[in-house]
Amino acid sequence: MNVVRWGMIGCGDVTERKSGPAFYKAPGSALVAVMGRRLDVVSDYAARHGIARVYTDAEALINDPEVDAVYIATPPASHHVYALKVAAAGKHCCVEKPMSLNAGQSLEMQTAFAEAGLHLFVSYYRRSLPRFQQVRQWLEEGRIGEVRHLTWRLTKVPSADDLNGADNWRTDPVIAGGGYFADLASHGFDLFQYLLGDIVEVAGFTAQQAGLYAAEDAVSASWRFASGALGMGCWNFVADRREDRVEVIGSQGRISFAVFDEQPVVLEADETLSLHIDNHAHIQWHHVLGMNAHIRGEAQHPAVAEQALKTDRIMDQILKR
Repeated sequence: MNVVRWGMIGCGDVTERKSGPAFYKAPGSALVAVMGRRLDVVSDYAARHGIARVYTDAEALINDPEVDAVYIATPPASHHVYALKVAAAGKHCCVEKPMSLNAGQSLEMQTAFAEAGLHLFVSYYRRSLPRFQQVRQWLEEGRIGEVRHLTWRLTKVPSADDLNGADNWRTDPVIAGGGYFADLASHGFDLFQYLLGDIVEVAGFTAQQAGLYAAEDAVSASWRFASGALGMGCWNFVADRREDRVEVIGSQGRISFAVFDEQPVVLEADETLSLHIDNHAHIQWHHVLGMNAHIRGEAQHPAVAEQALKTDRIMDQILKR
């Protein structure tokens, strides 16, 4: 399969710049079809991005014989049903993160693809970003000695829509499986396990401090990695300012970085290094390259369902889903 032909379900904001263009610009990749519920919206998207075929029926796209793999770029509530249809059609798949509403759904998805001999990926693309590859290299080289602790603080000010009570699927637990924590913290937990190994125990507390929406707006948690290193996190989405800071504390130094913000990755050990490593204009570029190489049997891609399922189990425990 020299070129992997992708079909995409959903054409929302994440696909405009972050992901969609990577599927048709990356070498060995083509985006041949797109589906959206509204014909005018999906037709406009296809025209702007040069996509040949348009659908308003997801099953029609899934069963298109010219589609080899399907990218599901919809809110989490629909991932489970769409993914199972893709597996039944005998095609590879990538779902946006979080993988689904809970670990039970995700396990069913992972099992369906494994039993069919197909690949299921999840858009935890930070595993592939060069900035986090640099962090992983420092850790593997033992630059900070043995890892003792990881801390993450992520805070943001409520948006105007939050304050006005506007419709937002990201703060509707029925659609998102939680609130901003489910949407954003899942990226961090997946990344931390890629960098430091599996999390084997976790406990957390949630609150609705401002009461602006149905989901939690504040979370704190602590956890233990299989290595013996500990972790703790604070996430608050009704705070006074935006902050995104991770610190990995070792026996001989420290590494700090941001999960989302484009800040330098900093090593403080036998020497101090501060490296600003830009993200690609289409941030899922490396993720798409990795999936296509995995499908062609050329390399192993790290953002697979087996790994994403570990994060879903952590989120279930913290959110008590």
